Amino acid sequence: MKISIQILVVMVLLVSASGNSQMKKERYTSRTISIPKWEVVDISFKSNEEAIAPYTTDFSAIFTNEQGKQQEVPGFYNGKNEWIIRFSSNEEGQYTYETISVLKALNQKKGKVKVVASSNTNHGGIIIKEEDPQHFYYEDGTPYFLLAFECDWLYALDYHTEKSLPKTDHLLDLIKKNGFNQIVMNVFSYDVSWQKDAKLAQHPEHEFGGPKDIFPFLGTNDNPDYTALNPEFFQKLDRTISLMHDKRIASHLMIYVWNKLVAWPDMNSEADNMYFDYVVKRYQAFPNMVWDISKEALYYGRADEAYIHGRIERLRKADQFNRLVSVHDFKYCSNFPEKVDFISTQNWSHNLYDKMLAAQTKFKDKPVFNIEHGGYEEAPYTVFTGDYTNAETCLRRNYMCLFAGVYTTYYWQGASWNAIIYNPFEQPEDFKKPKFEYFQHMMKLFTAFDFSKMKPTPWQNGSAYNLTNDEKTVLLYIHKENYGIDAAFLKKESSKRTVQWFNTVTGEFTSVAAMQDSGKFISPWSGKADAILISELRQP
Repeated sequence: MKISIQILVVMVLLVSASGNSQMKKERYTSRTISIPKWEVVDISFKSNEEAIAPYTTDFSAIFTNEQGKQQEVPGFYNGKNEWIIRFSSNEEGQYTYETISVLKALNQKKGKVKVVASSNTNHGGIIIKEEDPQHFYYEDGTPYFLLAFECDWLYALDYHTEKSLPKTDHLLDLIKKNGFNQIVMNVFSYDVSWQKDAKLAQHPEHEFGGPKDIFPFLGTNDNPDYTALNPEFFQKLDRTISLMHDKRIASHLMIYVWNKLVAWPDMNSEADNMYFDYVVKRYQAFPNMVWDISKEALYYGRADEAYIHGRIERLRKADQFNRLVSVHDFKYCSNFPEKVDFISTQNWSHNLYDKMLAAQTKFKDKPVFNIEHGGYEEAPYTVFTGDYTNAETCLRRNYMCLFAGVYTTYYWQGASWNAIIYNPFEQPEDFKKPKFEYFQHMMKLFTAFDFSKMKPTPWQNGSAYNLTNDEKTVLLYIHKENYGIDAAFLKKESSKRTVQWFNTVTGEFTSVAAMQDSGKFISPWSGKADAILISELRQP
Protein backbone atom coordinates (compact mmCIF):
# COMPACT_ATOMS: atom_id res chain seq x y z
CA MET A 1 0.00 0.00 0.00
CA LYS A 2 1.52 3.32 -1.05
CA ILE A 3 1.05 6.09 1.45
CA SER A 4 -0.30 9.45 0.32
CA ILE A 5 1.19 11.52 3.09
CA GLN A 6 -0.45 14.73 1.94
CA ILE A 7 -3.92 13.20 2.06
CA LEU A 8 -3.28 11.65 5.45
CA VAL A 9 -2.03 14.88 6.95
CA VAL A 10 -5.15 16.68 5.73
CA MET A 11 -7.31 14.00 7.33
CA VAL A 12 -5.49 14.17 10.63
CA LEU A 13 -5.19 17.94 10.85
CA LEU A 14 -8.84 18.84 10.39
CA VAL A 15 -9.65 21.19 13.23
CA SER A 16 -12.43 23.50 14.23
CA ALA A 17 -11.74 27.21 14.02
CA SER A 18 -14.46 28.27 16.46
CA GLY A 19 -13.62 29.60 19.91
CA ASN A 20 -17.19 29.14 21.13
CA SER A 21 -19.24 26.00 21.52
CA GLN A 22 -22.03 25.49 19.00
CA MET A 23 -24.54 23.65 21.19
CA LYS A 24 -28.04 24.67 20.14
CA LYS A 25 -30.14 26.43 22.77
CA GLU A 26 -33.88 26.84 22.41
CA ARG A 27 -36.52 28.26 24.72
CA TYR A 28 -39.52 25.98 25.06
CA THR A 29 -41.96 26.55 22.24
CA SER A 30 -44.65 24.58 20.45
CA ARG A 31 -42.85 24.93 17.13
CA THR A 32 -40.59 22.15 15.85
CA ILE A 33 -36.91 22.34 16.76
CA SER A 34 -34.46 20.97 14.18
CA ILE A 35 -31.06 19.47 15.02
CA PRO A 36 -28.60 17.23 13.16
CA LYS A 37 -28.14 13.65 14.31
CA TRP A 38 -25.55 13.39 17.11
CA GLU A 39 -25.74 17.10 17.91
CA VAL A 40 -27.00 18.48 21.21
CA VAL A 41 -29.89 20.82 21.95
CA ASP A 42 -30.85 22.44 25.24
CA ILE A 43 -34.59 23.08 25.57
CA SER A 44 -35.07 25.54 28.41
CA PHE A 45 -38.18 26.04 30.55
CA LYS A 46 -38.97 28.72 33.09
CA SER A 47 -40.82 28.13 36.34
CA ASN A 48 -41.54 30.63 39.10
CA GLU A 49 -42.69 27.79 41.31
CA GLU A 50 -40.10 27.25 44.02
CA ALA A 51 -38.66 23.76 44.35
CA ILE A 52 -37.48 22.85 47.84
CA ALA A 53 -34.49 20.94 46.45
CA PRO A 54 -34.20 21.89 42.76
CA TYR A 55 -31.02 19.90 42.08
CA THR A 56 -32.74 16.67 43.08
CA THR A 57 -36.27 17.48 41.90
CA ASP A 58 -37.47 15.03 39.26
CA PHE A 59 -37.82 16.58 35.83
CA SER A 60 -37.66 14.68 32.55
CA ALA A 61 -39.21 14.34 29.12
CA ILE A 62 -40.40 11.30 27.21
CA PHE A 63 -39.26 11.46 23.58
CA THR A 64 -41.16 9.30 21.10
CA ASN A 65 -40.07 8.72 17.51
CA GLU A 66 -42.23 7.91 14.50
CA GLN A 67 -41.98 4.17 15.14
CA GLY A 68 -43.20 4.57 18.72
CA LYS A 69 -39.81 4.01 20.34
CA GLN A 70 -39.54 5.97 23.57
CA GLN A 71 -36.66 7.39 25.58
CA GLU A 72 -36.94 9.21 28.89
CA VAL A 73 -34.39 12.02 28.97
CA PRO A 74 -33.58 13.54 32.37
CA GLY A 75 -33.68 17.29 32.84
CA PHE A 76 -31.85 19.45 35.34
CA TYR A 77 -32.07 22.75 37.17
CA ASN A 78 -29.78 25.43 35.75
CA GLY A 79 -30.29 28.20 38.34
CA LYS A 80 -32.45 31.35 38.23
CA ASN A 81 -35.68 29.38 37.75
CA GLU A 82 -34.41 27.81 34.52
CA TRP A 83 -34.80 24.10 33.83
CA ILE A 84 -33.25 22.28 30.88
CA ILE A 85 -33.95 19.15 28.89
CA ARG A 86 -30.71 18.29 27.06
CA PHE A 87 -31.29 16.03 24.08
CA SER A 88 -29.41 14.39 21.23
CA SER A 89 -30.31 11.47 18.99
CA ASN A 90 -28.53 8.78 17.02
CA GLU A 91 -31.52 8.34 14.70
CA GLU A 92 -33.00 10.72 12.16
CA GLY A 93 -36.71 11.45 12.11
CA GLN A 94 -39.52 13.27 13.86
CA TYR A 95 -39.78 13.18 17.65
CA THR A 96 -42.50 14.37 19.96
CA TYR A 97 -41.84 14.91 23.65
CA GLU A 98 -43.79 15.53 26.81
CA THR A 99 -42.30 16.65 30.11
CA ILE A 100 -42.86 15.06 33.50
CA SER A 101 -42.40 16.97 36.75
CA VAL A 102 -43.88 17.42 40.21
CA LEU A 103 -43.78 21.14 39.46
CA LYS A 104 -47.00 22.09 37.65
CA ALA A 105 -45.30 24.74 35.52
CA LEU A 106 -42.95 22.07 34.11
CA ASN A 107 -45.38 19.20 33.77
CA GLN A 108 -46.96 17.99 30.50
CA LYS A 109 -45.21 20.47 28.25
CA LYS A 110 -45.33 19.12 24.70
CA GLY A 111 -43.03 19.81 21.79
CA LYS A 112 -41.43 18.42 18.63
CA VAL A 113 -37.86 17.84 17.51
CA LYS A 114 -36.83 16.98 13.97
CA VAL A 115 -33.49 15.15 13.69
CA VAL A 116 -31.86 15.60 10.29
CA ALA A 117 -28.74 14.09 8.72
CA SER A 118 -25.45 14.71 10.51
CA SER A 119 -22.40 16.40 9.05
CA ASN A 120 -19.76 14.12 7.58
CA THR A 121 -17.40 14.95 10.47
CA ASN A 122 -19.75 13.69 13.16
CA HIS A 123 -19.62 9.93 13.58
CA GLY A 124 -21.61 9.74 16.82
CA GLY A 125 -20.78 8.43 20.25
CA ILE A 126 -18.09 5.92 21.13
CA ILE A 127 -19.24 2.31 21.31
CA ILE A 128 -17.92 -1.25 21.42
CA LYS A 129 -19.12 -3.75 18.82
CA GLU A 130 -20.12 -7.25 19.87
CA GLU A 131 -18.26 -8.72 16.90
CA ASP A 132 -15.03 -6.86 17.76
CA PRO A 133 -15.12 -6.30 21.53
CA GLN A 134 -11.46 -5.32 22.02
CA HIS A 135 -11.70 -2.14 19.93
CA PHE A 136 -13.59 1.14 20.01
CA TYR A 137 -15.84 2.40 17.23
CA TYR A 138 -18.08 5.37 16.57
CA GLU A 139 -21.80 4.77 16.30
CA ASP A 140 -21.70 4.97 12.51
CA GLY A 141 -19.21 2.07 12.44
CA THR A 142 -16.04 4.12 11.88
CA PRO A 143 -13.09 2.72 13.88
CA TYR A 144 -12.11 4.97 16.79
CA PHE A 145 -8.35 4.89 17.41
CA LEU A 146 -8.37 6.19 20.97
CA LEU A 147 -5.36 8.44 21.56
CA ALA A 148 -5.80 10.28 24.84
CA PHE A 149 -4.28 13.40 26.37
CA GLU A 150 -4.56 14.02 30.13
CA CYS A 151 -5.58 17.54 31.23
CA ASP A 152 -7.12 17.37 34.70
CA TRP A 153 -7.66 21.11 35.17
CA LEU A 154 -9.15 21.81 31.74
CA TYR A 155 -12.35 23.06 33.39
CA ALA A 156 -10.41 26.02 34.86
CA LEU A 157 -8.53 27.24 31.80
CA ASP A 158 -11.10 29.85 30.71
CA TYR A 159 -13.35 29.81 33.77
CA HIS A 160 -13.07 33.56 34.27
CA THR A 161 -13.51 34.46 30.59
CA GLU A 162 -17.17 35.26 30.12
CA LYS A 163 -17.94 35.30 26.41
CA SER A 164 -15.44 32.97 24.77
CA LEU A 165 -12.86 30.27 25.45
CA PRO A 166 -9.68 31.58 23.77
CA LYS A 167 -7.16 29.56 25.78
CA THR A 168 -9.22 26.38 25.68
CA ASP A 169 -9.82 26.80 21.98
CA HIS A 170 -6.10 27.24 21.31
CA LEU A 171 -5.12 24.21 23.38
CA LEU A 172 -7.85 22.00 21.91
CA ASP A 173 -6.76 22.94 18.41
CA LEU A 174 -3.20 21.89 19.27
CA ILE A 175 -4.45 18.65 20.76
CA LYS A 176 -6.62 17.89 17.74
CA LYS A 177 -3.96 18.92 15.23
CA ASN A 178 -1.50 16.49 16.75
CA GLY A 179 -3.76 13.46 16.60
CA PHE A 180 -5.30 13.29 20.07
CA ASN A 181 -9.02 12.59 20.14
CA GLN A 182 -9.82 12.13 23.82
CA ILE A 183 -9.03 14.18 26.92
CA VAL A 184 -8.82 12.51 30.31
CA MET A 185 -10.14 15.22 32.63
CA ASN A 186 -11.76 15.83 36.00
CA VAL A 187 -15.08 17.50 36.63
CA PHE A 188 -13.20 19.34 39.39
CA SER A 189 -9.67 19.16 40.80
CA TYR A 190 -8.49 21.49 43.52
CA ASP A 191 -4.74 21.28 44.02
CA VAL A 192 -1.76 18.93 44.09
CA SER A 193 -0.27 17.61 47.30
CA TRP A 194 3.34 17.50 46.15
CA GLN A 195 5.82 20.38 46.25
CA LYS A 196 5.49 22.77 43.33
CA ASP A 197 8.34 23.93 41.13
CA ALA A 198 9.52 27.36 42.36
CA LYS A 199 9.67 28.58 38.75
CA LEU A 200 5.90 28.23 38.50
CA ALA A 201 5.46 31.11 40.95
CA GLN A 202 7.18 33.37 38.41
CA HIS A 203 4.48 32.49 35.85
CA PRO A 204 1.12 32.68 37.68
CA GLU A 205 -0.61 32.65 34.29
CA HIS A 206 0.26 28.94 34.12
CA GLU A 207 -0.94 28.02 37.63
CA PHE A 208 -4.48 26.69 37.97
CA GLY A 209 -4.21 24.79 41.24
CA GLY A 210 -5.98 25.97 44.38
CA PRO A 211 -8.72 28.16 42.84
CA LYS A 212 -10.38 30.15 45.61
CA ASP A 213 -13.54 31.04 43.69
CA ILE A 214 -14.29 27.85 41.74
CA PHE A 215 -16.26 25.02 43.33
CA PRO A 216 -19.09 22.75 42.12
CA PHE A 217 -21.02 23.28 45.37
CA LEU A 218 -21.89 26.54 47.07
CA GLY A 219 -19.13 28.07 49.12
CA THR A 220 -15.52 27.23 48.38
CA ASN A 221 -13.25 24.23 48.62
CA ASP A 222 -11.91 25.69 51.90
CA ASN A 223 -15.39 26.44 53.24
CA PRO A 224 -17.88 24.24 51.37
CA ASP A 225 -21.65 24.52 51.55
CA TYR A 226 -23.13 21.20 50.49
CA THR A 227 -26.77 22.29 50.64
CA ALA A 228 -26.82 23.09 46.92
CA LEU A 229 -24.74 23.00 43.76
CA ASN A 230 -23.17 25.97 41.99
CA PRO A 231 -24.90 26.30 38.59
CA GLU A 232 -22.26 28.72 37.31
CA PHE A 233 -19.60 26.03 37.66
CA PHE A 234 -21.54 23.63 35.48
CA GLN A 235 -22.50 26.30 32.95
CA LYS A 236 -18.79 26.96 32.49
CA LEU A 237 -18.04 23.23 32.21
CA ASP A 238 -20.79 22.97 29.56
CA ARG A 239 -18.86 25.37 27.36
CA THR A 240 -15.71 23.26 27.53
CA ILE A 241 -17.35 19.91 26.85
CA SER A 242 -19.48 21.39 24.07
CA LEU A 243 -16.40 22.91 22.42
CA MET A 244 -14.68 19.53 22.66
CA HIS A 245 -17.69 17.96 20.96
CA ASP A 246 -17.51 20.54 18.18
CA LYS A 247 -13.86 19.58 17.63
CA ARG A 248 -14.72 15.84 17.82
CA ILE A 249 -12.64 15.32 20.96
CA ALA A 250 -14.09 12.93 23.52
CA SER A 251 -14.34 13.86 27.19
CA HIS A 252 -13.13 11.01 29.39
CA LEU A 253 -14.80 12.57 32.40
CA MET A 254 -13.62 11.42 35.83
CA ILE A 255 -16.52 12.34 38.11
CA TYR A 256 -14.37 12.23 41.24
CA VAL A 257 -10.67 12.47 42.02
CA TRP A 258 -9.32 11.43 45.41
CA ASN A 259 -5.78 12.81 45.34
CA LYS A 260 -6.29 16.45 44.30
CA LEU A 261 -7.33 17.87 47.69
CA VAL A 262 -11.04 18.28 46.83
CA ALA A 263 -13.33 18.76 49.83
CA TRP A 264 -15.85 16.12 48.78
CA PRO A 265 -18.95 15.49 50.90
CA ASP A 266 -19.18 12.19 52.75
CA MET A 267 -19.69 9.15 50.55
CA ASN A 268 -23.35 8.24 49.95
CA SER A 269 -24.52 11.40 51.71
CA GLU A 270 -27.35 13.44 50.22
CA ALA A 271 -24.83 15.97 48.93
CA ASP A 272 -22.68 13.24 47.37
CA ASN A 273 -25.65 11.72 45.58
CA MET A 274 -26.90 15.15 44.50
CA TYR A 275 -23.54 15.97 42.88
CA PHE A 276 -23.08 12.57 41.24
CA ASP A 277 -26.62 12.36 39.85
CA TYR A 278 -26.47 15.93 38.58
CA VAL A 279 -23.25 15.34 36.62
CA VAL A 280 -24.77 12.26 35.00
CA LYS A 281 -28.02 14.05 34.16
CA ARG A 282 -26.26 17.09 32.77
CA TYR A 283 -23.66 15.46 30.51
CA GLN A 284 -25.10 12.17 29.27
CA ALA A 285 -26.62 13.67 26.10
CA PHE A 286 -23.17 14.63 24.76
CA PRO A 287 -22.09 11.96 22.24
CA ASN A 288 -18.44 12.68 23.09
CA MET A 289 -18.93 11.57 26.70
CA VAL A 290 -17.07 8.64 28.30
CA TRP A 291 -17.63 8.09 32.03
CA ASP A 292 -14.98 7.30 34.62
CA ILE A 293 -16.20 6.98 38.21
CA SER A 294 -13.04 8.30 39.83
CA LYS A 295 -9.38 8.96 39.25
CA GLU A 296 -7.37 6.79 41.67
CA ALA A 297 -10.64 5.08 42.54
CA LEU A 298 -9.40 2.71 45.26
CA TYR A 299 -6.34 4.66 46.38
CA TYR A 300 -5.86 7.11 49.26
CA GLY A 301 -8.26 5.34 51.63
CA ARG A 302 -11.26 7.15 50.25
CA ALA A 303 -13.52 4.65 48.51
CA ASP A 304 -14.00 0.89 48.67
CA GLU A 305 -15.27 -1.61 46.13
CA ALA A 306 -18.83 -1.47 47.44
CA TYR A 307 -18.95 2.28 46.91
CA ILE A 308 -17.66 2.00 43.33
CA HIS A 309 -20.18 -0.80 42.66
CA GLY A 310 -22.94 1.48 43.86
CA ARG A 311 -21.78 4.44 41.80
CA ILE A 312 -21.67 2.35 38.61
CA GLU A 313 -25.13 0.96 39.23
CA ARG A 314 -26.44 4.43 39.98
CA LEU A 315 -24.87 5.82 36.79
CA ARG A 316 -26.19 3.07 34.54
CA LYS A 317 -29.69 3.52 35.90
CA ALA A 318 -29.58 7.29 35.31
CA ASP A 319 -27.77 7.37 31.95
CA GLN A 320 -30.42 7.02 29.25
CA PHE A 321 -27.83 7.31 26.46
CA ASN A 322 -25.71 4.32 27.56
CA ARG A 323 -22.31 5.99 27.35
CA LEU A 324 -19.27 3.83 28.07
CA VAL A 325 -18.16 3.46 31.69
CA SER A 326 -14.82 2.57 33.25
CA VAL A 327 -12.93 3.06 36.52
CA HIS A 328 -9.43 4.53 36.85
CA ASP A 329 -8.19 1.50 38.79
CA PHE A 330 -6.86 -1.72 37.25
CA LYS A 331 -7.43 -3.80 40.37
CA TYR A 332 -11.10 -2.91 40.31
CA CYS A 333 -11.48 -3.44 36.56
CA SER A 334 -9.58 -6.73 36.75
CA ASN A 335 -11.62 -8.07 39.66
CA PHE A 336 -14.97 -6.88 38.30
CA PRO A 337 -14.71 -6.72 34.50
CA GLU A 338 -18.45 -7.30 34.19
CA LYS A 339 -19.05 -3.93 35.85
CA VAL A 340 -17.16 -1.84 33.29
CA ASP A 341 -17.28 -1.45 29.52
CA PHE A 342 -13.51 -1.30 29.08
CA ILE A 343 -10.50 -2.09 31.23
CA SER A 344 -8.49 0.86 32.53
CA THR A 345 -5.00 0.11 33.78
CA GLN A 346 -2.12 2.12 35.24
CA ASN A 347 1.12 0.27 34.65
CA TRP A 348 4.61 1.73 34.94
CA SER A 349 6.49 -1.57 34.63
CA HIS A 350 9.84 -1.80 32.86
CA ASN A 351 8.34 -4.74 30.94
CA LEU A 352 5.34 -2.70 29.90
CA TYR A 353 4.76 -4.59 26.65
CA ASP A 354 4.53 -7.93 28.47
CA LYS A 355 2.12 -6.52 31.06
CA MET A 356 -0.12 -4.99 28.43
CA LEU A 357 -0.04 -8.13 26.30
CA ALA A 358 -1.08 -10.16 29.36
CA ALA A 359 -4.03 -7.81 29.95
CA GLN A 360 -5.02 -7.89 26.27
CA THR A 361 -4.88 -11.68 26.34
CA LYS A 362 -6.86 -11.95 29.58
CA PHE A 363 -9.68 -9.60 28.61
CA LYS A 364 -10.77 -10.93 25.23
CA ASP A 365 -14.20 -9.32 25.41
CA LYS A 366 -13.21 -5.75 26.30
CA PRO A 367 -10.83 -3.03 25.12
CA VAL A 368 -7.87 -2.34 27.38
CA PHE A 369 -6.77 1.26 27.93
CA ASN A 370 -3.49 2.09 29.70
CA ILE A 371 -4.51 5.38 31.20
CA GLU A 372 -1.14 5.94 32.86
CA HIS A 373 2.14 4.27 31.88
CA GLY A 374 4.64 6.24 33.99
CA GLY A 375 5.84 8.48 31.15
CA TYR A 376 5.35 12.20 31.84
CA GLU A 377 7.16 14.26 29.24
CA GLU A 378 9.31 17.08 30.60
CA ALA A 379 8.12 20.70 30.51
CA PRO A 380 9.41 24.10 31.64
CA TYR A 381 8.21 23.19 35.16
CA THR A 382 8.78 19.95 36.99
CA VAL A 383 5.26 19.06 37.98
CA PHE A 384 5.16 15.26 38.35
CA THR A 385 7.92 13.15 36.88
CA GLY A 386 6.70 9.60 37.26
CA ASP A 387 9.49 7.27 36.12
CA TYR A 388 10.17 8.66 32.64
CA THR A 389 10.37 12.23 31.33
CA ASN A 390 12.39 12.00 28.11
CA ALA A 391 10.07 12.66 25.16
CA GLU A 392 11.29 9.76 23.01
CA THR A 393 11.15 7.36 25.93
CA CYS A 394 7.59 8.44 26.70
CA LEU A 395 6.73 7.96 23.03
CA ARG A 396 8.24 4.48 23.11
CA ARG A 397 6.07 3.52 26.07
CA ASN A 398 3.00 4.55 24.12
CA TYR A 399 4.08 2.35 21.22
CA MET A 400 4.72 -0.53 23.64
CA CYS A 401 1.07 -0.33 24.63
CA LEU A 402 -0.18 -0.13 21.06
CA PHE A 403 1.89 -3.05 19.83
CA ALA A 404 0.44 -5.11 22.67
CA GLY A 405 -3.02 -4.30 21.27
CA VAL A 406 -4.12 -1.80 23.95
CA TYR A 407 -4.90 1.90 23.81
CA THR A 408 -2.81 4.56 25.48
CA THR A 409 -2.55 8.07 27.01
CA TYR A 410 -0.06 10.92 26.68
CA TYR A 411 1.00 13.16 29.57
CA TRP A 412 2.89 16.43 29.34
CA GLN A 413 3.93 18.07 32.59
CA GLY A 414 2.98 21.43 31.10
CA ALA A 415 -0.71 20.55 30.73
CA SER A 416 -1.72 17.38 32.57
CA TRP A 417 -2.14 18.81 36.07
CA ASN A 418 -2.27 22.20 37.82
CA ALA A 419 0.22 23.82 35.42
CA ILE A 420 -1.31 24.46 32.01
CA ILE A 421 0.69 26.11 29.24
CA TYR A 422 -2.06 26.38 26.66
CA ASN A 423 0.21 27.98 24.03
CA PRO A 424 3.58 26.21 24.44
CA PHE A 425 4.89 27.13 21.00
CA GLU A 426 4.43 30.84 21.69
CA GLN A 427 6.53 30.67 24.87
CA PRO A 428 10.11 32.03 25.19
CA GLU A 429 12.80 30.14 23.34
CA ASP A 430 14.30 28.69 26.53
CA PHE A 431 11.00 27.01 27.52
CA LYS A 432 10.98 23.26 26.88
CA LYS A 433 8.49 22.65 24.09
CA PRO A 434 6.41 19.46 24.01
CA LYS A 435 6.84 16.90 21.25
CA PHE A 436 3.17 16.77 20.35
CA GLU A 437 4.12 16.09 16.74
CA TYR A 438 5.26 12.59 17.65
CA PHE A 439 1.61 11.72 18.17
CA GLN A 440 0.51 13.39 14.97
CA HIS A 441 2.85 10.91 13.29
CA MET A 442 1.37 8.06 15.34
CA MET A 443 -2.14 8.97 14.26
CA LYS A 444 -0.95 9.22 10.66
CA LEU A 445 0.41 5.68 10.86
CA PHE A 446 -2.76 4.22 12.31
CA THR A 447 -4.92 6.13 9.86
CA ALA A 448 -2.99 4.39 7.08
CA PHE A 449 -3.10 1.03 8.88
CA ASP A 450 -6.37 0.54 10.76
CA PHE A 451 -5.46 -0.27 14.37
CA SER A 452 -8.73 -2.15 14.88
CA LYS A 453 -7.60 -4.68 12.24
CA MET A 454 -4.08 -5.15 13.66
CA LYS A 455 -3.45 -7.95 16.16
CA PRO A 456 -0.41 -8.45 18.39
CA THR A 457 1.54 -11.45 17.14
CA PRO A 458 4.20 -12.07 19.81
CA TRP A 459 5.31 -15.45 18.41
CA GLN A 460 6.71 -13.48 15.45
CA ASN A 461 8.28 -10.63 17.42
CA GLY A 462 11.93 -11.53 17.27
CA SER A 463 13.76 -8.49 18.60
CA ALA A 464 10.89 -6.26 17.48
CA TYR A 465 7.17 -6.12 18.28
CA ASN A 466 4.62 -7.39 15.78
CA LEU A 467 1.17 -6.23 14.72
CA THR A 468 -0.41 -8.16 11.83
CA ASN A 469 -3.82 -7.92 10.17
CA ASP A 470 -5.91 -10.47 8.31
CA GLU A 471 -4.43 -9.33 4.99
CA LYS A 472 -1.04 -10.26 6.43
CA THR A 473 0.20 -6.70 6.55
CA VAL A 474 2.95 -6.73 9.18
CA LEU A 475 4.17 -3.83 11.32
CA LEU A 476 7.39 -4.47 13.25
CA TYR A 477 8.28 -1.86 15.86
CA ILE A 478 12.07 -1.69 16.28
CA HIS A 479 14.03 0.24 18.91
CA LYS A 480 16.75 2.54 17.66
CA GLU A 481 19.32 0.50 19.60
CA ASN A 482 18.48 -2.52 17.46
CA TYR A 483 21.23 -3.27 14.91
CA GLY A 484 18.99 -5.35 12.66
CA ILE A 485 16.29 -8.03 12.71
CA ASP A 486 16.13 -11.29 10.77
CA ALA A 487 12.30 -11.65 10.59
CA ALA A 488 12.75 -14.96 8.77
CA PHE A 489 8.99 -15.50 8.61
CA LEU A 490 8.77 -12.55 6.19
CA LYS A 491 11.57 -13.80 3.98
CA LYS A 492 9.65 -17.00 3.32
CA GLU A 493 7.36 -14.83 1.20
CA SER A 494 10.01 -12.38 0.02
CA SER A 495 8.99 -12.65 -3.63
CA LYS A 496 5.45 -11.61 -2.67
CA ARG A 497 6.25 -8.83 -0.20
CA THR A 498 7.18 -5.17 -0.10
CA VAL A 499 9.13 -3.27 2.55
CA GLN A 500 8.72 0.27 3.79
CA TRP A 501 9.99 2.06 6.90
CA PHE A 502 8.32 4.62 9.18
CA ASN A 503 10.23 6.98 11.49
CA THR A 504 8.30 7.40 14.76
CA VAL A 505 10.06 10.69 15.56
CA THR A 506 9.82 12.51 12.22
CA GLY A 507 6.81 10.73 10.69
CA GLU A 508 8.80 10.03 7.52
CA PHE A 509 7.89 7.08 5.30
CA THR A 510 10.51 5.61 3.00
CA SER A 511 9.58 4.54 -0.50
CA VAL A 512 7.99 1.14 -0.94
CA ALA A 513 10.58 -1.38 -2.15
CA ALA A 514 10.73 -5.06 -3.04
CA MET A 515 11.79 -7.33 -0.19
CA GLN A 516 15.23 -8.88 -0.29
CA ASP A 517 15.45 -12.57 0.60
CA SER A 518 18.71 -12.38 2.57
CA GLY A 519 20.42 -10.26 5.21
CA LYS A 520 19.01 -8.42 8.18
CA PHE A 521 16.36 -5.73 8.05
CA ILE A 522 18.19 -2.62 9.24
CA SER A 523 16.35 0.61 9.93
CA PRO A 524 17.60 3.62 7.95
CA TRP A 525 17.45 5.50 11.28
CA SER A 526 19.29 2.92 13.37
CA GLY A 527 20.76 4.64 16.42
CA LYS A 528 18.72 7.80 15.77
CA ALA A 529 15.04 6.98 16.14
CA ASP A 530 12.71 4.07 16.79
CA ALA A 531 11.23 2.87 13.52
CA ILE A 532 8.53 0.60 12.17
CA LEU A 533 9.11 -1.90 9.39
CA ILE A 534 6.00 -2.17 7.21
CA SER A 535 5.64 -5.24 5.02
CA GLU A 536 2.67 -5.91 2.78
CA LEU A 537 1.77 -8.59 0.30
CA ARG A 538 2.05 -7.35 -3.25
CA GLN A 539 -1.15 -6.78 -5.13
CA PRO A 540 -1.74 -9.65 -7.65
